[in-house]
Amino acid sequence: MFPRINIFLDRISSNIRKLQEVLSPVEIMGVTKGVCGDPYIAREMVNNGIRYLGDSRIQNIKRMRAKGIDARIFQIRSPQLSEIRETVKYADGAFVSELKIVKALSEKSREIGKKFAIIVMVELGDLREGVLPRDMPVFIKEAIGYGANIVGIGTNLGCFGGVIPTREKMENLLGVRDKIESMGIKLEIVSGGATDTISLFENGKIQGINQLRIGEAILIGHDTTGNRKIDYLRQDTFTIEAEIIELKEKPSMPYGIIGRDAFGNIPHHVDRGIRKRAILALGRQDIDFEYLIPLEKGVEILGGSSDHMVVDVTDSKNVYEIGDVMSFYPLYPSLLKSMCSSHVKKRYVKGS
Repeated sequence: MFPRINIFLDRISSNIRKLQEVLSPVEIMGVTKGVCGDPYIAREMVNNGIRYLGDSRIQNIKRMRAKGIDARIFQIRSPQLSEIRETVKYADGAFVSELKIVKALSEKSREIGKKFAIIVMVELGDLREGVLPRDMPVFIKEAIGYGANIVGIGTNLGCFGGVIPTREKMENLLGVRDKIESMGIKLEIVSGGATDTISLFENGKIQGINQLRIGEAILIGHDTTGNRKIDYLRQDTFTIEAEIIELKEKPSMPYGIIGRDAFGNIPHHVDRGIRKRAILALGRQDIDFEYLIPLEKGVEILGGSSDHMVVDVTDSKNVYEIGDVMSFYPLYPSLLKSMCSSHVKKRYVKGS
């Protein structure tokens, strides 16, 4: 059955081992949100020596726990007040930036008798989540007053504002650490960012940063914020397959009065004459067209709708027929959608 995503577990494991070699002694928190908390991939991480996992959604954490994943799992998006009970029950810690959340987590953890770890996020310019550095001493003091188990600090860069991690940003984070530790609070973890921070560690370590939260690099060997393919990692870790349901020669320009497409966009087309086009049973419910790479040369993705993807195969050397299957490499946004889509079948592959 198609559409289907093929998951090459040994290739993912290869990326894990290579990153451990490059980043050592910095500890990797394996981030599973890009694969919807997939327990098979989580187990590959754990089996290759990753002690900490991170996921943004409590539903994914529950999924991993149900399959026996016993690593320390952190909720890396701040829990919602409405899910505090489940967060404390299923996770070992959380990344937070609001005192009201800290208070709720501390109260619930005392209630059930669990030592729950909190990492406080620091705002260093990307403007997603985090406490401003100047506000951290007061924040930490109040959090300790609630009985919070503060184990570390962290920061996020790149994901919202596109701010590139730099040594200066890491030094700023370490300055916040020093200020907190001067208050008599020893921090176990200084989490310096995600895949986009790897480049800072490839040619030397930054003393004091002892954790990075890595998802995209492990999963597909890419760094989107840094706009690079990481050349020592594998990118052939997943393939998405879809079946051809129509194959015809058609004009390349739509004809009639043009309005907006199914998603409210005004489409733009180039007149290239009559072209051979395949329609695949795959759509925006399952992937983002812009973030798929055809495995075959001469294949061009034109776009599509929620359930259809239109592909130009005029220049392909293959002679396609109805029912044939075409393959694509997913970049991170398409990987995320396809792994979260119940319509995309998952196939796990071990060995070559």
